[in-house]
Amino acid sequence: MLEHGGRLREAARRYGIALADWLDLSTGIAPYGWPLPAIEASAWRRLPEPDDGLLAAACAYYGAAAALPVAGSQAAIQALPRLRRPAARVGVLAPAYAEHAHAWRREGHLLQELSEAAVERALERLDVLLLVNPNNPTGRLIERQRLLGWHARLAERGGWLLVDEAFMDCSPEHSLAADSHLPGLIVLRSFGKFFGLAGIRLGFVLAASELLEHLDDQLGPWAVGGPTRALAMPLLADAEGQARQRERLRGDGLRLAVLLSAHGLAPAGGTALFQLVGHPQAVGLHGYFARRGILVRLFAESRCLRFGLPADEAGWQRLEQALQEMPA
Repeated sequence: MLEHGGRLREAARRYGIALADWLDLSTGIAPYGWPLPAIEASAWRRLPEPDDGLLAAACAYYGAAAALPVAGSQAAIQALPRLRRPAARVGVLAPAYAEHAHAWRREGHLLQELSEAAVERALERLDVLLLVNPNNPTGRLIERQRLLGWHARLAERGGWLLVDEAFMDCSPEHSLAADSHLPGLIVLRSFGKFFGLAGIRLGFVLAASELLEHLDDQLGPWAVGGPTRALAMPLLADAEGQARQRERLRGDGLRLAVLLSAHGLAPAGGTALFQLVGHPQAVGLHGYFARRGILVRLFAESRCLRFGLPADEAGWQRLEQALQEMPA
């Protein structure tokens, strides 16, 4: 299995620091949300029903014509490559969330990692172009019209543009969700990152209805549990709560960028949920923070560290102190 952020128990064992004593900044998940609605007992006792209102709530929130709920966008990442047969020529805009390339390779597709500059030249020989927007881990955001142009060229030949918008909730004006009804355009959205509820494992695939039906067949019945559905519906409809969350995350993302810059770790990119720092001693710095019970995400190959958001003021002060005492 590929390595991801959030492996806190492993870090606790490795560094001999109790689980409760860690400040976990290793993921791009909102560290806070808002009061959760009550879940009726029937949601725990009955099988989920697809006509419970979740699809309407998701389509209204994302501005999409059709949506399919999945057990986290990871479920769709693993299943979508099985819908392309025979083996497809797949371009992945790199760097990207590593599970995408892993899933397409595992299903026998021919994979090519591309820089942004190389996409224009490669489009004519691709069946699928895959990218993360905003990018994880760089935070790079590609404008809508450019993506729609790429999609049009792929769709002419029955190709797909697959866009993972896991970190798009704080910048919805850049989303392709409203265009996801177009043939060959597939948009993935993560519920847990923005709402701070990664543990309920919920995501949505936005695409043309026919493709969603094929994907639904792949995933099988009851892909998303009743309690998850019951919890998500009122949150998707809570526009005031979403606005407060969006404002707070944007403010904290800026605060994190300023704090890191003030201590010689100016971010190379980021989003409201994380900041990416390149540093020649990234491996050593990762160990320095870990020994202080602060877990950040290490990208050793590119010598980068990704910092998520502290959940509270105590966490901010702890991170600032560690930055102040950082070795030169």
